[in-house]
Amino acid sequence: MAMAETGFDPSLYEDEAERRWGANTEYQESMRRTRRYGDDDWSAIKTESESLTGSLAALLAEGVEPPDGDAAMDLAEAHRRHIERWFYPCGHALHACLAAMYTDDPRFTAYFEAHGAGLATFVRDAIVANAARYAD
Repeated sequence: MAMAETGFDPSLYEDEAERRWGANTEYQESMRRTRRYGDDDWSAIKTESESLTGSLAALLAEGVEPPDGDAAMDLAEAHRRHIERWFYPCGHALHACLAAMYTDDPRFTAYFEAHGAGLATFVRDAIVANAARYAD
């Protein structure tokens, strides 16, 4: 999908992603899958991602569901499945590691915070709680 259609240009981050994760199997699988995606796939990914983010933001805005509540953890699980469906196998422990970037990397934080103050932390905490819910 063209940058003008999504407002996001992944080529700006290719060198960094390759440097940071190029050797891991998840990165390689993501590259294998995404190379074959067309505009319809990218549109579906964007729509699904925006829906998940919007649902998490709405839950936070309601102010009645903690990040370790069932509704928040269910959305975190849907987020994990979204990654698995479109990019690479993503177990719960890996998902929790990814969630740390949502508050540790200002670019991820800015994305979530644009949808609601405190959303980056809420999403991170919901993902960590969901991972704990599925821990052996």
